[in-house]
Amino acid sequence: MARIVVIGAGMGAMAAAARLAVAGHRVVVHERSGTYGGALGSVERDGFVFDTGPGLLQLPAVYRDLFVKTGKEPLEKCVELSQVEPAVRHVFADGTAADLPNASRAGVGEALDAALGSGAGAAWSAYMNRAREAWDRTRRPLLEEPLWPNWQVLADREPYPSVPHKRLLRRERRATTLTEVGELELGGDARLLALLEQYALACGLDPRATPASAAVLPYLEHTFGAWSVRGGMRALATAVYERCLARRVEFAFDSPITRIIEKDGRAAGVELADGTAQEADFVVAGVAPGALDGLLSGVSGMSAASGVNIRAEGEVQARSGLPSRLTVFLALRGSRPEGTPHRTVLHTPDRQDELDRLFGHRPKFPAAPTLTVLRPDDPALTPDTEHEAVTLTATVPAHTEVTEADVERLLDRAESAVPGLRGRLLWREVRTPADVAEATGAEGGAVPPPSLAAGEGRLLHPANSTRLPGLFAVGGWAHPGGGLPHAGMSGTLVAGLIVEGPEFRGSQ
Repeated sequence: MARIVVIGAGMGAMAAAARLAVAGHRVVVHERSGTYGGALGSVERDGFVFDTGPGLLQLPAVYRDLFVKTGKEPLEKCVELSQVEPAVRHVFADGTAADLPNASRAGVGEALDAALGSGAGAAWSAYMNRAREAWDRTRRPLLEEPLWPNWQVLADREPYPSVPHKRLLRRERRATTLTEVGELELGGDARLLALLEQYALACGLDPRATPASAAVLPYLEHTFGAWSVRGGMRALATAVYERCLARRVEFAFDSPITRIIEKDGRAAGVELADGTAQEADFVVAGVAPGALDGLLSGVSGMSAASGVNIRAEGEVQARSGLPSRLTVFLALRGSRPEGTPHRTVLHTPDRQDELDRLFGHRPKFPAAPTLTVLRPDDPALTPDTEHEAVTLTATVPAHTEVTEADVERLLDRAESAVPGLRGRLLWREVRTPADVAEATGAEGGAVPPPSLAAGEGRLLHPANSTRLPGLFAVGGWAHPGGGLPHAGMSGTLVAGLIVEGPEFRGSQ
């Protein structure tokens, strides 16, 4: 039985802790804050409940596997999952609206034909067929296996089979970015392009520079669906936490770690804020890159400049400059109208302006950002049926100082999805990038995107193994990147590497 210290109680860290405890190890989790879940927190006030992180779950099979492998109770016995229908309503810049069904690629094609005109659905369906090839080629190396030592193969090889476009007297052209896919393969419809680019934007990625391999993002949602959790996504974090307790994982809250202890060339424990040391055979760090560098500042050869997650010269490095999110919680009087979509995406009227402001040399708040409006049909989130809880979310630059005018612009835009919003408003709370930074430790409140192949490796995350033997990285800033499914897989990979050793090759 090994002694294992886990730093942080985020979803990836708790997933690893539960699996390691089942394998017979003694696991202690130290969390600097007073609660578990990391980004998957909640705001509760006057009987209203809001999620501070993702509002929907994709690929629930990841957490089903976690619960099957760590106990007799399946996930559905611990949380109530349901597919939202429709999965999403898209409202485009010209006012056109399209309700896309859940987990039905054929149904999505039919809905797009009905909303955007004949041919739109066929173009999107053909794109999804090519996206399936990208998914089949990258699913194992990007979700189910530790990062390959020869990760350059993933960086250099584009898994998306772009359609060749012949040009007179010139070489054929193939799409290499998500935006180029939309321009070359989706018939030139600006609304289909906006639909496609939104999947990158929601992850904090510039679609103009995001490799075509990001086709896996819409494919994942259209194929496996979008799921809600009764009581909010925070209930999923609670279920994972309780599973850890049932497996005898120990938790120490309000217990910041100040240093990772190195002995004989490997991680040997941690130092607590009060100066006491806790010995360990393995250390699992579920923290942002800057925080991990700080914990290793006293370890020989592991300065912040060296990048602890880099296993060899030139390997994948943690990235910076990623955007954050602005979230506004709205407590409304009056019941949720029957037939209201759970999720509505209001696309920006000026796509180029939004992208330039978010990803330019000097990022600034978009004039009219793409806005996601969540209106869950869940009585557990409101004091009674005569009230409604609504969440607004927009991608904004990290370090952004949100002004009252910024919030008012979001409310103005949200009125089209929530008629009479201002007249129904009881109160609102705003969660800024600074709040995200406080909760997660990520610089400026940056949000990690999922790992993607191609693009010269820019969107691959550092390996779970590190330069320091006995130290492993877990969570959104390590392989396979950000997002709830990816966090769960990160925990699976770290547990496998500790239990089975470097020869671990992932789930079969």
